[in-house]
Amino acid sequence: MATPHIETQATFWDHLEVLRWALLRSLGVLIVAAIGLFMAMPTLFEEVILAPSRGDFALYRLLEWLGATTGEFHITLQNIHVAAQFTTHISASLWGALLITLPYLSIEIWRFVRPGLYPHERRGVGVALAIGALLFLAGCVVGYFLVFPLTFRFLATYQLSGEIMNQITLNSYMNNFMGVVLVMGVAFELPIVTWLLSRIGILNRTTLQTGRRYAVVALLLLSALITPSGDPFTLGVVFLPLYLLYEVGILCARRA
Repeated sequence: MATPHIETQATFWDHLEVLRWALLRSLGVLIVAAIGLFMAMPTLFEEVILAPSRGDFALYRLLEWLGATTGEFHITLQNIHVAAQFTTHISASLWGALLITLPYLSIEIWRFVRPGLYPHERRGVGVALAIGALLFLAGCVVGYFLVFPLTFRFLATYQLSGEIMNQITLNSYMNNFMGVVLVMGVAFELPIVTWLLSRIGILNRTTLQTGRRYAVVALLLLSALITPSGDPFTLGVVFLPLYLLYEVGILCARRA
């Protein structure tokens, strides 16, 4: 019968001390990254975060070259709260620090849980943590370069009446920006979640394969909610990565 590694025989207080140092190291790295981003944020905010509000954004140029969009596009944000620009400066720095330090945070999690695993469990958990971090970052990239620009441009230019002018506030822009990017990051965790659920017996590959038609309908509805423009091209570019993630989830799941 297999026995845990000798490191698992440490006392509760030993584990607590290890956890304390892991948290302190993670917090230190996060703070240093946040300070660095805070200093660079004016440039990053102008060149990266606000880029989808201008017509020269990479996706808009591609769509214009394909003939899917026409006309100039530029949105000037409004600020109606005294402290909004300062709080946005801080929150954007913290969220950015969390994203760029995610690989290191995953390593710290791995170093903490590794001694408590059996040798045959370590490879699977380590790979899952690494792939999970990469998938989250990939989802954030897709959200930034694809989903948010499509959603924002449609909503920012939509008019119920010509008498109504859209005046988009800084808080509204940032809430939508962070919401879409983070939602796509979480959505890209679908293969890992599927794998974990199959490991504990809740899902299996056969169930996912037989439910594919229902998943397609659900993903189409989700894509339509994310991109309310309604045109087939926009709907397709959002639906395709989500469906591919479902298929990857099927491959990751165990057979019944």
